[in-house]
Amino acid sequence: RIAYLMEDTALSGGTRVQLAQADALIERGHRVRIVTKGLPLTWRPSRAEWVYLDDFNTYDARDDDFVIATFWTTLSAAWAIAPAKTLHLCQGYEGAFSAYQSIRSEIDAAYKLPIPKLVVTRSLVPICKQFTDDVTYIGQIVDNEFFRARTPPENEPLRVLLCGESQVDLKGMAEGYGAAAHARWFHQRFDLVRVSPWAPSRAEPLDTVQEFHVALTTREMTRLVHSCDVLIAPNHREEGFGLPAAEALASGIPVVMTTIPSFQSFDEKHDYALFAPEGNAVELGERLIELLSDAALRDRVRSRGREVAEQWRAERVAERMEEALLRSRDLTVAKSRG
Repeated sequence: RIAYLMEDTALSGGTRVQLAQADALIERGHRVRIVTKGLPLTWRPSRAEWVYLDDFNTYDARDDDFVIATFWTTLSAAWAIAPAKTLHLCQGYEGAFSAYQSIRSEIDAAYKLPIPKLVVTRSLVPICKQFTDDVTYIGQIVDNEFFRARTPPENEPLRVLLCGESQVDLKGMAEGYGAAAHARWFHQRFDLVRVSPWAPSRAEPLDTVQEFHVALTTREMTRLVHSCDVLIAPNHREEGFGLPAAEALASGIPVVMTTIPSFQSFDEKHDYALFAPEGNAVELGERLIELLSDAALRDRVRSRGREVAEQWRAERVAERMEEALLRSRDLTVAKSRG
């Protein structure tokens, strides 16, 4: 019996992962409850039980075996209501985000609570071990609908997808636009497709974009990803995982990505994408040119990406998470017996 504390239900990669985990655990026979201060979910189906409240501290966790804290703001509440049952699902260290530097001390204090941590990528292990020794890698999860055994014929011109909020600097949207501009300067023809959970900022060069999509549901996002031929993933090193890149690999879409720890932790052999230094639009554009101009290279990268993405199938992640939960319970029982 598992309860997730979810700060809100607004569309985001982190929330999508929490919901996918819940569904995967339910598929394995567990009871999962989503406890949230957010509004009723409208952009994705969910098989979980839902509890809506104004204050996590009012939630009665006596009926739960585990309480999973998610965003850093849920950590102290989870510790208050169920200290012996709480785990922290960490998808990225919020203290590294530039937007949160003024409250980093509060974030670090929450991270220092003696709560075991479950991390979605190996690059988060050393970061979380600064706060606790009890850190377990479980892996990211990608919705099964993204996985495709075959890819349809490519579009003419090719469709290049750029995902993320331009208002959040760690997403690297400026470098993504710069990479597209660099490739076009060298006579590459393609349609640039943008998607963001938020409306475009005033600074975005929308005249260079052929399509702009906002706040897509999971099903709509899947259709959009499957309609594209290449993904640019220009994220910065603060990125805890980078879900759109994983979804693209699962979809059989070749990716140009930055050499950040999370992306390079996908696999020991870095042949599942083309890589460019973080923050370097020109080098990112050069890798984009290579991919756009070489169909055989796209096929090779596409094939390796599919192999790497198999680790993120829901059933595999749920199995690893189940093992982590049971191990945590065994350790708690052992400690209680002295």
